[in-house]
Amino acid sequence: MDKNDLGRVGVWTFAFDGMPATLVREAAAELEELGYGAIWYGEAFGRDSVGQAWLLLAATRRIVVASGIANVSRREPLSLALAERALGEAFPDRYLLGLGGHRVSTKPTEFLGYPMPPVGPALRMMRGYLDAMDAVPVQGPVPDPAPRRVLAALGPRMLELAAERTWGAHPYFVTTEHTARAREIMGPEAFLAVEQAVVLDADLGRAREVARDHFSGYMEFAPHQRANVERLGFGEDDIAGPSDRLVNAIVSYGDLDAIQARVREHLDAGADHVCLQVLTASPEAPPLREWRELAAAVL
Repeated sequence: MDKNDLGRVGVWTFAFDGMPATLVREAAAELEELGYGAIWYGEAFGRDSVGQAWLLLAATRRIVVASGIANVSRREPLSLALAERALGEAFPDRYLLGLGGHRVSTKPTEFLGYPMPPVGPALRMMRGYLDAMDAVPVQGPVPDPAPRRVLAALGPRMLELAAERTWGAHPYFVTTEHTARAREIMGPEAFLAVEQAVVLDADLGRAREVARDHFSGYMEFAPHQRANVERLGFGEDDIAGPSDRLVNAIVSYGDLDAIQARVREHLDAGADHVCLQVLTASPEAPPLREWRELAAAVL
């Protein structure tokens, strides 16, 4: 797999978690036919990352399927290394493993009422996880070529680790300024695939409310995203509002021209690939209409 295999634009979505497998297969096949270069999917409490990858890869023929991300706190390195090999061998050059879930937590936390274990310092934890994956003995078919890996990297040191130990980085919930900084830190060779949230709605007031809700949710439940926003120079007043300036920097909303312009800004700032996460007022439904309209405009 090289950078061109993913194209310039892909889709990022949580929508498949709420869909039965039959509909996921149909949607994935359509995304491939629309011309998107990759399907990126998150991992929460729907399908696990490995199972979702099998479903999407089996439903398509050419498109790259990328975990964005597989949560390292939920599975042992041995388990994920074996799954990575199996997927890479069964679907050559089509599976991209994004790794994340390495945020610092000194005590158990809860997500939707479910207890989540603490993890150690992020850099040390991720280095150790990669070391453990690489050390797993081989007793089965070896994929050729080996699957690529990227890290969910935001801060400078994690971006450096991504460039040092993996193919590159998959920053999420970032601005075009962050994209430029990431490229400078990682150098010209590392792969940089940035997530960009978008609201395709010509009613700017309605679109802004969807964008604001998305932003506020991450400020409440994702302290690492808040820290990254602060690192980018936004203050407490921006975050508390949140200010239109900050919401606009994180979420692109409006018509197709506005979203197309944001994609170009990321690419001009150094991104190799932009994965679009479509936000709507009804997140439980897959944004099929928006995926179709975006494909005609940005691919």
